[in-house]
Amino acid sequence: MSANEKTVADVMTPAPIVVEVPGSRSDAINLMVRYKLTGLPVVRSSDGKLMGIVSRRDIFRKFDEEQLSLIMKRNCIVIGPDATLPEAAKIFAQKRIHRLPVVADGRLVGIVTPTDLLKEVRKMKTDMTAGETIRTTCVTVYEEDPLSYIVNAMRISDVTAVPVLDTRGELVGILTDRDLFSDQLTDEEAAAKLGISDAKLAGIRNVLPLFYTVTEDYMNNNRAVKDYMIKKPLTVFRKTTLNEVARQMVINDFGQMPVHGTKDELVGMIYDVDVLCAFLGGVE
Repeated sequence: MSANEKTVADVMTPAPIVVEVPGSRSDAINLMVRYKLTGLPVVRSSDGKLMGIVSRRDIFRKFDEEQLSLIMKRNCIVIGPDATLPEAAKIFAQKRIHRLPVVADGRLVGIVTPTDLLKEVRKMKTDMTAGETIRTTCVTVYEEDPLSYIVNAMRISDVTAVPVLDTRGELVGILTDRDLFSDQLTDEEAAAKLGISDAKLAGIRNVLPLFYTVTEDYMNNNRAVKDYMIKKPLTVFRKTTLNEVARQMVINDFGQMPVHGTKDELVGMIYDVDVLCAFLGGVE
């Protein structure tokens, strides 16, 4: 069965982990950490009705808020299990969201993410390239920039990753929201501030990396981007086909990759939702 013949039901995660309202920020954080997730459907405790979606980015944007109902995204976009993969890809590509609740007869039956579709793109035959599907302005940073500045810049720009350049303007690294939490993995006090009940739970690094950076202690440490960035990041060429980009993203668990030209110059960033344009035959 080809990717265009499959339905959302063929690739979704059935019976997803959910968080309930009424509930708190800590409820969501603990579930994300325990199950290594970056977002969760939110359901009403009384009847299981889908009420919204909450992600680590939602929590970071509203880090002063405790009530889950005030943090989550309401009226979230949903999709049916019989929808085609191109239909799902169109929603991801146009809305630039990263999780779609799957609803049947008013009941939550699953969730689908861009990664689920990337696994299909990597098997597709397509002539579309990375350079053709870059759709966002690339926000770059200098390796000596203070971390406190970059955290706010990423938050204002609403990006989860930034290419890092040296004094010659050459790509020397990449900083993602995952990397910002790497030195707090065993810090029980930091975990407690996040509402994480067990500081030794696996997956903390992949759940709420940016959240702790808003605290005063972290922001005043005078550390620079180069202290946190991933050096010599994996990149793709402008002419790399989307099925190869998808393959690299799936293998390495990347949500984005820097794109460079024939002279190794940085030309932009491609994100997982951009790669899904392969289903659509072009950028809409």
